[in-house]
Amino acid sequence: MKAVLATCNLNQWSLDFEGNTARIIQSIEIAKARGARYRLGPELEITGYSCEDHFLELDTLRHSWESLACILKGKYTDGILCDIGMPIMHKNIRYNCRVFVLDGQLLLIRPKMILASDGNYREHRWFTAWEQGWTTEPYTLPREISALTGQRQVPIGIAAIATADTLLAAETCEELFVPMSPHIHFGNAGVEIIANGSGSHHELRKLDTRIALIRNASAKNGGVYLYANQQGCDGGRLYFDGCALIAQNGKIVAQGSQFSLKDVEVITATVDLHDVRTYRGAKASRAVQASKTERLPQIDVDFDLGTEGWKAGMEGRKTGGVEGGDSNLPIFRSSLPIEPHTHAPEEEIALGPACWLWDYLRRSGAAGYFIPLSGGADSGAVATLVGSMCQLVAKAVEEKDPTVSQDVRQWLAEGEVLDVLADPSVLANRLLHTCYIGTENSSRDTRKRAKQLAEQIGAYHLDINMDGLVNALQSLFTRITQKKPRFKVEGGTYQENQALQNIQARLRMVLSYLFAQMMPWVRNREGTLLVLGTGNVDEALRGYLTKYDCSSGDINPIGGISKHDLRRFLKWAEHNLGYTALGEIVEAPPTAELEPITETYTQTDEEDMGMTYAELSRFGQLRKMEQCGPVSMFEKLVQEWDHLSPREVAEKVKHFFRYYAINRHKMTTLTPAYHAESYSPDDNRFDLRQFLYNTRWTWQFRHIDACVKKLEAEG
Repeated sequence: MKAVLATCNLNQWSLDFEGNTARIIQSIEIAKARGARYRLGPELEITGYSCEDHFLELDTLRHSWESLACILKGKYTDGILCDIGMPIMHKNIRYNCRVFVLDGQLLLIRPKMILASDGNYREHRWFTAWEQGWTTEPYTLPREISALTGQRQVPIGIAAIATADTLLAAETCEELFVPMSPHIHFGNAGVEIIANGSGSHHELRKLDTRIALIRNASAKNGGVYLYANQQGCDGGRLYFDGCALIAQNGKIVAQGSQFSLKDVEVITATVDLHDVRTYRGAKASRAVQASKTERLPQIDVDFDLGTEGWKAGMEGRKTGGVEGGDSNLPIFRSSLPIEPHTHAPEEEIALGPACWLWDYLRRSGAAGYFIPLSGGADSGAVATLVGSMCQLVAKAVEEKDPTVSQDVRQWLAEGEVLDVLADPSVLANRLLHTCYIGTENSSRDTRKRAKQLAEQIGAYHLDINMDGLVNALQSLFTRITQKKPRFKVEGGTYQENQALQNIQARLRMVLSYLFAQMMPWVRNREGTLLVLGTGNVDEALRGYLTKYDCSSGDINPIGGISKHDLRRFLKWAEHNLGYTALGEIVEAPPTAELEPITETYTQTDEEDMGMTYAELSRFGQLRKMEQCGPVSMFEKLVQEWDHLSPREVAEKVKHFFRYYAINRHKMTTLTPAYHAESYSPDDNRFDLRQFLYNTRWTWQFRHIDACVKKLEAEG
């Protein structure tokens, strides 16, 4: 018995009920056109996943029901079982739910059993997990829904949908990732099709884990597993990376894109449920466990999920209900297994932040982006990501993508045709403004590299010198205090040296916002530009940035990416995006160029920080991912870094924690960044730690010193 099943990637946007509803309807219509009898959508697709505290507002719940009412009124669910994600309040308790709808009737409300509440997720703040086990109870529908459906109540709880030819049940996102996933019980209870509507964000190297879990979910117990996901920027720091999947008996049979500019992407597969029954029937040990499984409630529905039901419906439509039908109905061939596609980390960096930047730009209504381009790796990576975005958008324009074509029209000049913007360089000249903001401490090499990269991308580039501004501030300070600060190389103190660097850094931020606001006016255009931050995750972790300097901006596409990964990305982009200027940029030693260069001194980032970027990245992983304090970090590294003595390891660990603590306050004002690394120090959403520390770490460091003495004594 064959069945055509559909799942999707949807680019939903928090609280955009009109747009979200339209995209849901479009996905249902596409699924029906492809012969699907079941359509699965992402988690909380009606509201968007990232509403956060807006879920606490009754308005959000009210508008969710209004959205569902639009879908019911349009009869979009006629002839197709739809699985829709939305929040629902039952007995004054908010649940994250799946709603099953068929032929304009609600069949079941399925609340989430296991909530995500770590990392970027705080679902327990807004929702309650369903704790009633494998049971259902009556839910009283809102009046406007009852008026449409003629139903007063519908079951809420955990149950399977029993069609005339199979059993289907749902789990939601986090429930796939936990040890005792509901799909284990569902499979043992005879459910043949398991669906997961998810809201899973992109993180570098994460997709492999997701695919492995989905394969395993359908391999151990047999069956069909569908996975839907949000795809796009939902209004915050996360990019939801799609990759809708359909698996059968441990093999992937259909896969959607992981990064795409499409707002609606539907994938379908024709599965043979006889293969599921054969696969399960051959496993005697599974049968023993399944025979003892606790009963799972079922919602009976007079509906054929398989292709025979679809054919019968089509025959009825073509003949007006008269026998005979159409002998030219399609033959549904089973979807064959495929090898799932995953991107290398360099490609993930090229595509994920680029798609996020496009969503942010088109939805914010901004006129474009502004980057203070220093000629170094970090600002060069940000510019390259905007260049990657322009290449993706230009390709979509060339392919006549209707949504992208509509969004990009605002950058057309009067009388121009859309095809003009199918050239990435032309598009970049409209969307991206870069500026080299130099001082007497800047070098000719960085100025040249900045100009070359801007030209290759197509950006509208400026080159200015701000020595006059810097000198004016220094003169003002001297006139008021009668003291003239000096750089370190001129005999100045640490405080003087830092202050003189920070003047330059903060002035670049001020100039960036001035030019971002005024450049559209200069070019006879409307609106303002968004300033892009250019600090990477490692420098934020160490606090190696000036508060409110040019690392500040409106958003930061590399703020969650390590220096190591950025360098690999730049090498990849040099050859794959065609920006050959990146070759020189990636080979140049990272430097802030805020101090005078002499014959005996050249400022470099790693020397300034007192640690290499590789060491810094490892500190970050141990601190966040392995939850290490100073002592446990030392205990791990003293074994791992056996090329160093215990005393040297101890000094490095203490140096890191000292500066981490001193600079932690900077994380409270960190520019909102694309989340990509699992050790991001983002204070506002991901990394919830205090920002006032005892920077001496007396108790912890004393313990480390004792460990060092013991190890040295042991020889």
